[in-house]
Amino acid sequence: MKQNENDETQPAMTAGLKPNRKSRLRSLSLILAASLASMASAQTPPQNPMPRLPEGATVERDIPYVTNGHAKQKLDLYLPKEGRNLPLIIWIHGGAWTVGSKTQEVQVPLGYLRDGYAVASVEYRFSQDALFPAQIEDCKAAVRWLRANAGKYSLDPDRFAAWGPSAGGHLVAMLGTTGNVKEFDVGENLVVSSRVQAVVDYFGPADLLRMMGHTGPGSPESNLIGGALKDNPGKANQASPVTYITKDAPPFLIVHGDADKAVPFNQSELLTAALQKAGVPVTFYAVKGAGHGLGILRDPHVSELTREFLTKYMKPAGP
Repeated sequence: MKQNENDETQPAMTAGLKPNRKSRLRSLSLILAASLASMASAQTPPQNPMPRLPEGATVERDIPYVTNGHAKQKLDLYLPKEGRNLPLIIWIHGGAWTVGSKTQEVQVPLGYLRDGYAVASVEYRFSQDALFPAQIEDCKAAVRWLRANAGKYSLDPDRFAAWGPSAGGHLVAMLGTTGNVKEFDVGENLVVSSRVQAVVDYFGPADLLRMMGHTGPGSPESNLIGGALKDNPGKANQASPVTYITKDAPPFLIVHGDADKAVPFNQSELLTAALQKAGVPVTFYAVKGAGHGLGILRDPHVSELTREFLTKYMKPAGP
């Protein structure tokens, strides 16, 4: 909150007041300060609690997907009460590649455990830890670890869906479009693929050089690559999902609020058009009047579309 312009003059103004008047003013000041502190506290997000598990589900937390790796190169794996050959949702959180957690309760889609999915929530190095391509290298390493250990956890290695919002949307789109790109596959478990079979991209950046208002220094995208986008077009293109699209990309569901001020709405339009041109199955849904964030879920059609999409591409066919 901005300081009152007259704050510096208040000691001189009160110096000549009688003690009881000064005492009352001091009491009022203390009450006001306590009220403002309470308001600030109410607006400060609480620490991320651990997501609540549906009844009978289990979780293995803080699994390192890189041996002796960075503290953020870990994932949580949630398994439903029962089932084998499970389709897997790989959740990648958002946060401008600088903040966020695999344990953000309001985000991790644990309700799908009731439908027979497994869910892996992945953390990755932030841009302050390492510049791009570290983030997509981490996500691919997590996918390879999960595929290499699919038998241990009763996962179906041929039914992996990647889902994420914002920066997570960017990374799942990168996973979807770079299935045949080997430059981002580094480290362990290289004998297995880092491909995913479906992508759910909620309002993620897709073509960094066409990020209106973000190409100068200081934007999250510029921090991601280590310099202003406009001055580093090669790096910006390397970090853009649209760069890698081929007809072999998996099906995409893309959702974006048309009033988004953080990631321009046209980013999803550009990605959709490029996927369509390559002949990739893509569903694009614009949420009318929605800004940036999971407020898009206030539109019930978003959850319906997401569930239908995952059912179509991840669940086994009925009898």
